[in-house]
Amino acid sequence: MKGRLVVVAAPSGAGKTTLTHALIERLNARSIPAAFSVSYTTRPPRPGERNGVHYHFLDEVAFEAMVRRDEFLEHAHVFGRRYGTGRAVTEALLAQGRQIFLDIDWQGARQVRQRLPGQTLLLFVLPPSLQELERRLRGRGQDDEDSIRRRMKVAEEELSHAAEFDHRVVNQDFDRALDELERLVLPPSP
Repeated sequence: MKGRLVVVAAPSGAGKTTLTHALIERLNARSIPAAFSVSYTTRPPRPGERNGVHYHFLDEVAFEAMVRRDEFLEHAHVFGRRYGTGRAVTEALLAQGRQIFLDIDWQGARQVRQRLPGQTLLLFVLPPSLQELERRLRGRGQDDEDSIRRRMKVAEEELSHAAEFDHRVVNQDFDRALDELERLVLPPSP
């Protein structure tokens, strides 16, 4: 059985990464092989991040060389950095029957759907409101005021693309949102 690619997109701070990791744990506990795709990026590692575990960290020259060799399933510029999903490893994991999760933006979601039609499920995680999203961003303590303003502006643009996704899940209550994502990802019962 071939796996499926599950794209989970959301504005920064909406909870997509935490939800996706929790969902992968649930699926694996149910003996449904699932894994998180490790993206490539040109941004520097944050404290505690390890190369090959959280991201594959590259410089701009190496990233551009991969683009020229068509080694990405998708790639995009986000907040002044480049991000991409390795094509060969993703296709190999799908061939093994794994559910592969991508934490990417709407631009990448479009590219993935074009490259793997019929094999991709697109999910968009919405914050309960823009005010709540801003509160969450401030609560993380990772960004200065300029970064928060920029992230909020980008969030409005990202939210305008939510309708392009197969399903939208509001992350008002974490457990409810996780249950809904699980229901959407699980194959239908015979």
